[in-house]
Amino acid sequence: MSRELTPEVLMSKAVRACASARVLLDLDDVDGACNRAYYAMFDAARAALLTSGVLAQPHLMKTHSGLMSAFGLHLIKNGPLSRDLGRLLKRAEEIRLVADYTGDSVELDDARELVR
Repeated sequence: MSRELTPEVLMSKAVRACASARVLLDLDDVDGACNRAYYAMFDAARAALLTSGVLAQPHLMKTHSGLMSAFGLHLIKNGPLSRDLGRLLKRAEEIRLVADYTGDSVELDDARELVR
């Protein structure tokens, strides 16, 4: 069953992912916490783009890189969001890739930063 992607639906997903990230971090599941923190940010970015009207272009929703590019171009480059926020989203993506796809360890401080 598929529901329409609205900013409200996406923010609800983001809030749930953030809550999951906190629980996983409390359980010392650093990799899981990083994954959920990234997806909280990712879904919030999708909601922001949808609100701005950018995601009326469906091809931007098909890949993480497409969404990241659109977020940077339309909401970070000339505002209204800060460059620091764009850098944090990119860092979250990089850390999630380490957590999900490599045997390398994510530092606890990095996980705490993403969850915060």
